Amino acid sequence: MTIPVNSPITILAVTAFVAVFIVLLPFIDRRVCRRLGLNLQHGLSENANADALLKLRQMVLYAVFLLYMAAFMGIVFFSRSSGNAYQVHVAPFQDLYNAVEIEQGLVDVIVTIFREGVVEGLSRIEVIRPQDISQVYLNVMLFVPMGYLLPYVFNWFRAKATIRPVLACFVISLITENMQLIFRRGLYDLDDLLSNTLGGFIGQLLFISIAYVVTHPDWKRELKAYHRWKRHARHMTLYPFARRIGLSRTTLLATYEEAVWDFYVDKLGFRVKKQVVSLDDIDTRFLLVMGSSQVEIICFNKRKMIPVQYLTISARNLGKIKKRLEKNGIQVGEFCRDPYTDLRCLSFTGPDRVCITVIEEP
Repeated sequence: MTIPVNSPITILAVTAFVAVFIVLLPFIDRRVCRRLGLNLQHGLSENANADALLKLRQMVLYAVFLLYMAAFMGIVFFSRSSGNAYQVHVAPFQDLYNAVEIEQGLVDVIVTIFREGVVEGLSRIEVIRPQDISQVYLNVMLFVPMGYLLPYVFNWFRAKATIRPVLACFVISLITENMQLIFRRGLYDLDDLLSNTLGGFIGQLLFISIAYVVTHPDWKRELKAYHRWKRHARHMTLYPFARRIGLSRTTLLATYEEAVWDFYVDKLGFRVKKQVVSLDDIDTRFLLVMGSSQVEIICFNKRKMIPVQYLTISARNLGKIKKRLEKNGIQVGEFCRDPYTDLRCLSFTGPDRVCITVIEEP
């Protein structure tokens, strides 16, 4: 993906723009959200119109990403005319290697740096094709905003910010190179694929080290607590299996089957995976499923004093969930703050003294 502009002014301008954009975006975002009383950590916001304003914020972020993609498409496809031949270059970093001349070899440069200093070591490298170096640099910088914006704008990339953005940058670069080859706009260059992926990786690291830190003020306390837990837990029984362990089923008690069907199946939308009747035809057990979560309900089919029970689930779009609950005739309280995670949540009551809490996922 050859970028035709290689002057020092262009390089400085691109570097300055990317640096300012990466630094200013989270600071401006946090400042505006604080002024409007919005919570960026999915906690309880002070503003009564928080849902609408957070949706507007998300639309602005989408617009920023679309502007970047428009600029990206303009540079990659529309800034050049179609060629007459298909061009392929698959020798990795050959142009970059040919751009410099080292008298005694790279090992001599490294030894000189350790013995005589960095300046003396670098003085043994002569740049003979600066345009090739600047081309690689600009290809790296072109994808830095990509690796930065993907986790900033989209929840799916933010959920796995250490791997998904850079993989997406690799796939996007691979598609771009193939499209350039198909339409003969530039050449298929393995150097570009590697440079773009490196740029996406740098952008991903900048998101973690700058954007996440700025928008999550408690990151240091959370990191220290995580390290303390890890030092202790690594010697315990379940730690080696922690990534594959999840709470998938909880058990509730109920009095009559009709209430179970009416509330959990008809109003909330759980699916009955299995219904088991006891041998004496008195007790009935239901296994209800919603996604990967399971709720077992033991129904006595007779009036019985049942203690207060609690069911806590997590979900996104709490505002829409509240509206749909009210539409189905379920009385819901106001949004509140979960005391353990500081996330926003809402609560409502089901049959048989079941207190259900829905916590908004980050």
